[in-house]
Amino acid sequence: MTDRTDSSGLRPPRTGVWLIGARGSVATTAITGAAALAARLHPPVGMVTETGPFADAALPPLDSLVFGGHDTASCPLPKRAEALAEAGVIPHGLPAAVRAELAAADAALRPGAPAAGPAAEDTGAEEDLIAGYAADLTEFTRTHGLARTVVINVASTEPPPPEPGEAPGSAHTPLPPSSRYAAAALRAGCPYVNFTPSAGLHHPRLAAAARTARVPYAGRDGKTGQTLLRSVLAPMFAQRALAVRAWSGTNLLGGGDGAALADPAAAAAKNAGKARVLADNLGTLPEGEVHIDDVPAMGDWKTAWDHIAFDGFLGSRMVLQTTWQGCDSALAAPLVLDLARLVARADERGLTGPVPGLGFYFKDPDSGPADLPGQWRALLDLARGFRPAPHDGAGTDERGGVAGRAGAGAADDAAAGATDGAGSAR
Repeated sequence: MTDRTDSSGLRPPRTGVWLIGARGSVATTAITGAAALAARLHPPVGMVTETGPFADAALPPLDSLVFGGHDTASCPLPKRAEALAEAGVIPHGLPAAVRAELAAADAALRPGAPAAGPAAEDTGAEEDLIAGYAADLTEFTRTHGLARTVVINVASTEPPPPEPGEAPGSAHTPLPPSSRYAAAALRAGCPYVNFTPSAGLHHPRLAAAARTARVPYAGRDGKTGQTLLRSVLAPMFAQRALAVRAWSGTNLLGGGDGAALADPAAAAAKNAGKARVLADNLGTLPEGEVHIDDVPAMGDWKTAWDHIAFDGFLGSRMVLQTTWQGCDSALAAPLVLDLARLVARADERGLTGPVPGLGFYFKDPDSGPADLPGQWRALLDLARGFRPAPHDGAGTDERGGVAGRAGAGAADDAAAGATDGAGSAR
């Protein structure tokens, strides 16, 4: 685990982590886990940034992270953590051990707005929401004296937005909630990560703001289970010159994700990333589909099956079947913490736009290789680039900005991008 002080004996600057969907299972597990790791109550299993290659990348220490967020739910974080412990997602007794940290994060949470409402029809109401979210971010950063705040979307999956001009009964194409939060992040000068398949910064109306953003961002759709395995197996078939004829899959899951993905449109958004991994690695998309079934009794646990039909030498027909059983929240939470630290460091180094090397974490990355080994090499390259030069001071913002930076710089660009007319999708 990273030390609490740098070589000079000074505590490093604190970093904000603002979670969209902050009372959900992934966010609650991440906040609980960060507190447990900072107190050395548990080892950092699943956290890539706590392994050797990242030891000298000058990432923010886990005990320097300060959590806040938006959510439409109202259940206090300590209660959510207790429910997750009862479900076996986090260890029994851990919520009580980190109750003070959970209560502090809960005090920093602010209400979000539902997808339906005036903002879906009225540009003025939409602008008011974005401005309010940006103000929440700026206040959080200033109140806690943070060097920067990273916004991470871990909310439920949304259906894809309509194409520009296709919104029924209106020329106004409303921004979905994920895109309102993304616009607010840019407006407040905050780095942004989209861990979901929702539109976020990929909405056409935010294209201009994303292109000119003066903060780093990354996404989208965290790669935690079935697609992680696909990104390993698909290049294997390609490299061994084995012809994949069909690749079909089924997901059984419960909890909030299961309920959200029961919507066919939301499931289609999720499956698009799974399909892209196959197409990018195999050169073509084989036959087959992925079916997602909501099974409430499974709670936060998921079972994913894949059936792969392929041809071998002289046309010999063969099949590979895989079964992945896991807890999505426990798989996702350490990746959320990794991304918060990596994107914060990218911001400290002055990087802007899509952060290269983070495709390792996503089904639908902005750039880079599609295979997991290639993505791992790109991530290691990024970590090497983060190493401070001998003359650099630990925790120094290389653009000269520290606490209070939120609200500066990107505000004008993001404000214009969020209210632009239809633009080209990235």
